Amino acid sequence: MNKILSELRKSLIENIDEKAKKGFQRYFKEKVKFYGLKTASVDKVGKKYFELLKNEDKNTIFELCEELLKSGYMEEAWIAANFADRLNKKYEPDDFKIFERWVEKYIDNWAECDTLCNHAVGTFVTMYPEYIDKLKTWTKSKNRWMKRASAVTLIIPARKGKFLKDIFQIADNLLTDTDDMVQKGYGWMLKAASQAHQKEVFEYVMRNKLIMPRTALRYAIEKMPQDLRKKCMQ
Repeated sequence: MNKILSELRKSLIENIDEKAKKGFQRYFKEKVKFYGLKTASVDKVGKKYFELLKNEDKNTIFELCEELLKSGYMEEAWIAANFADRLNKKYEPDDFKIFERWVEKYIDNWAECDTLCNHAVGTFVTMYPEYIDKLKTWTKSKNRWMKRASAVTLIIPARKGKFLKDIFQIADNLLTDTDDMVQKGYGWMLKAASQAHQKEVFEYVMRNKLIMPRTALRYAIEKMPQDLRKKCMQ
């Protein structure tokens, strides 16, 4: 594993794009650590090394993912999230503890949070929906990324019309949070849910619009028809 990890990092360094590197930080308010690769290059490196790992057992690959996450480099976190997602057919209930630890210990920006949670964690809770109650406990965390993760984990299921009751409960828990990263996270979750449940999400926003932060509200109604958006903004 150490050899593969070393070679993977060497490949990332070899694929640094100076133009991408110069513009990387502008997408983040907080200071982030990165090599400076285009997304397509990161995907290419990840795909190459997963091919070398695909016959390893899941726990061995998860251990490598954790080493990647520990580095703090954005591109390594993306590859870790991709590796974890590729293992989704092997997920077991105890894997939730691993994902929870990763979010709590290593995630420190919106891109890492969304890449891991939209796919790997989202797929996990779709397979094991009883763990959505665990997501709800994340809404009470002091960690802003845990709170955001509680919402963005449900983005893809929400688009498919799943878990509406749970989505509203998570939104209720985060409703007046003052952190814009959390507001954008649950607003995005509601927007995704509106694609299958427009009426219900509209009614939810109308009930809560006087206390819902404007950032969350704007995200939530973005996909709605103009007349409904106007009512929500009044």
